[in-house]
Amino acid sequence: MTDKAAGEETFISHLVELRDRLVKACIGIAIVCAALMMWPGPAHIYDIIAQPMIAALPVGSKMIATGVIAPFLVPMKVTLVLSIIMALPWVFYQMWAFIAPGLYQHEKRLVLPLVVSSSLLFMSGVAFCYFFVFGRVFKFISDFSPASIAVTPDIENYLDFVISMCLAFGATFEVPVVVVILVRMGIVSVAKLKELRPYVIVGAFVIAAIVTPPDIVSQFALALPMWVLFELGLLIAPVFVRATQAPEEAA
Repeated sequence: MTDKAAGEETFISHLVELRDRLVKACIGIAIVCAALMMWPGPAHIYDIIAQPMIAALPVGSKMIATGVIAPFLVPMKVTLVLSIIMALPWVFYQMWAFIAPGLYQHEKRLVLPLVVSSSLLFMSGVAFCYFFVFGRVFKFISDFSPASIAVTPDIENYLDFVISMCLAFGATFEVPVVVVILVRMGIVSVAKLKELRPYVIVGAFVIAAIVTPPDIVSQFALALPMWVLFELGLLIAPVFVRATQAPEEAA
């Protein structure tokens, strides 16, 4: 077999492996989604997601659905999104299993902790947004609204807001991973990042002002964790770099 034919065969085998890993990741998401459909069910899941808003509304108030099939589609949509979030460890594992055979031992020590920490940090960001931020943001908005206005949010608009906020906080909590990767790849040093700390703080508040509602509560709730997680990344990066050095680098 010629080198060209061997290269083509290797490339095809990698494509087949990638396809299999993607299929397994989708199957994992489908299993989680099916389980959530059975219990607690899409309607109950949406009730849980809507609880922070309902708690901030006047007693007896409810949300509204302006679309004809919105009461069916919106709970199904939120169930699918929740399934993807819950299946993230399995999805990241499939990514890890695909790239692991081509890595050296010291590189495996780099990737596996990043895969685990990325999924845990993303879920932590979503949980922080739901349990800590939503209640304060919705209460602030409800208290600020004039008494002449009846606040009755639409379920589709509410879900879009919740998803965008959860994604923003989930991505924000990945800051330590980004810092570690930048330092480990030699793109920037820890000392340089410390010099850039004032710009990072300003950038955190700018990003928070862009991706969150125009209220100071949600902006601070996003910017401050971003800053704290950046500092955490600065502390972890040197330890992580030493632990994942190649033998020749350590020498």
